[in-house]
Amino acid sequence: MGELFRLLKKGNKSALIAAIVNTIIAIAKGVAYSFTGNVALFAETMHSVGDAANQFFVFVGSALSKKSPTKRFPNGFGRLVNLVLLFAVLIVGIMAYETIKEGYHHILHPAESGGFLINVSVLGFALILEIYVLYKAMKEVLHEVGAEAGGFKIFVTSFTHLNRAKPATKLVFMEDLVATSGGLLAICAVVISNFTDIHWVEGAASIIIGFMMFFVVGRVFLDNAAGVIGRSDEEMEARIGEMVMADPDVKDIQELVVVKEGEDVHVELEVEIDPKLTVAQADDIKDRLQADIMAEKGVKHVTIEFDEEDHINTWENKNSSENKQ
Repeated sequence: MGELFRLLKKGNKSALIAAIVNTIIAIAKGVAYSFTGNVALFAETMHSVGDAANQFFVFVGSALSKKSPTKRFPNGFGRLVNLVLLFAVLIVGIMAYETIKEGYHHILHPAESGGFLINVSVLGFALILEIYVLYKAMKEVLHEVGAEAGGFKIFVTSFTHLNRAKPATKLVFMEDLVATSGGLLAICAVVISNFTDIHWVEGAASIIIGFMMFFVVGRVFLDNAAGVIGRSDEEMEARIGEMVMADPDVKDIQELVVVKEGEDVHVELEVEIDPKLTVAQADDIKDRLQADIMAEKGVKHVTIEFDEEDHINTWENKNSSENKQ
């Protein structure tokens, strides 16, 4: 039990904050829906319930993924967060289906909803909280990638670097971006329905929100399916390759593989060195390279092998052929 609490302290903070906030939002929306029967509010309730549930799973998964390797699992538990996220998106998918179904039913049988002030107040309150969570997720993205920005640039910069963020942070970011957009859409639908005879607009808003949720499901599923298999990180590979080639004792890179497993990065490197160097000198080179690579954010394991210089520029030729493609 002590180890569990220790691991939970290392869980993704953005996911935990989002889970707590979305639980509060879901309760508020659910209570309001029980009084008003507003379809757009129902869609937002389903959305918030789904977000709260899977963000809690994400927090737990991100914490457990940091468990130290064991004899049975020597490669660690880095990919566990990807498995948890795959399970989490199933919840969002179910909620999205229910949201679309209810919206379609309302379009076929439109009815005027009551409690306009309650609906707008609750949706407005929820929107403020969702914007706060989105802002925190943006700040977390910048922190994870080592970028800095202030003011409106936080929004733009976080989008630019989103692909480099941890899986859990990326999910929270995308979910709350959709939640914020859905909240604005729901408020617009409630206002239009209240002041006009276009009552079906609430059903249309519900369907749009449902499809937005499905978009998150598809994007997160593809990202984390690749993470479970183990995908290469081309950007990190280029950065490490440039750093290794800058070492005065490295003549060439025979092979460089950078694999991202969950939040962890594993590096396998084979370099060419002068065959006249002693074992002690080669060991010093290995220690130096390993320290430099381990200093990169997210790198947890480095394997380095040596080969004698063959006077063929393998790394340069590889990069040239990739640039042509």
